[in-house]
Amino acid sequence: MTQKVKGGLLLLIAAMIWGSSFIVMKSAVDFLTPAVLLFVRFSLAALFLGILFFPKIKAFPRQKMIGGLLTGCCLFGAYYVQTWGLNFTTPGKNAFLTAVYCAIVPFLVWFLHHKRPDIYNFVAAFLCVVGIGFVSLDGNLSMNKGDFLTLCGGFLYAVHILMIKRFSKDVDGGAFTAFQFIGGACVAGVIALLSEDIRLVTMIDSSIFLQIFYLAFFATAVTMVCQTIGQNYTSECQASLILSLESVFGVAFSVLFYGEVLSFQVILGFVFIFVAIIISETKLSFLKKGVMIDEENC
Repeated sequence: MTQKVKGGLLLLIAAMIWGSSFIVMKSAVDFLTPAVLLFVRFSLAALFLGILFFPKIKAFPRQKMIGGLLTGCCLFGAYYVQTWGLNFTTPGKNAFLTAVYCAIVPFLVWFLHHKRPDIYNFVAAFLCVVGIGFVSLDGNLSMNKGDFLTLCGGFLYAVHILMIKRFSKDVDGGAFTAFQFIGGACVAGVIALLSEDIRLVTMIDSSIFLQIFYLAFFATAVTMVCQTIGQNYTSECQASLILSLESVFGVAFSVLFYGEVLSFQVILGFVFIFVAIIISETKLSFLKKGVMIDEENC
């Protein structure tokens, strides 16, 4: 198995676990406010990884440490806005609208590194906007608060992917991820103190202990290690494509376990967004390969 295949498998595992986490988060936000939930989630994840990677954390380069903390601040922003939006929308919509970061990544690369997107990226961006319209706009062409916040979270996830690629090169993925969660937990704690009631941490109902453990260990610690290590062996665009499958898993889990009912308009929007993601990240290369194989067989 090549390093590229291993990286892809790690990213796929992360996408599947993240997809399942939307319905878990939906139940958790009924008890905890977004910043308090993320403070608990990131703190526990940092503790898990701190114990697991302690020797490597001690030897971690100081400059890379700062990069990990900054990346964690961006990660908190993405999670916070997404979790806030989940209060006002469904898990399925939250999952699919977050996935627009895949179409955003090439344009951020253009802005930051002056690498112009190709025609596929522009077509994908157009299809993505159409898909968002089907999913989020009502008869008055207005968007609800939850969908808008989710889209903002998608943009921050795109920024986070680029930050991981920049700061995690040539360092231990587990230790780097631990510093991300330390940075995210610190920001979450400050936000909770300033704008929410952090005393909720001491009032967590026993009925959601299992949900919080799942979110902190599997959907945060395990998945971020998978993403950080997996991205070291894949390109930014390949990584965003595989991670976009989180949206498919998210809708599937929401329909199966949350009972979400999808209208034809919403399903059509999901199709547009997913096709946009495929076009942006594959350039339809699988079709070209298929044509070449058919020509060789002739």
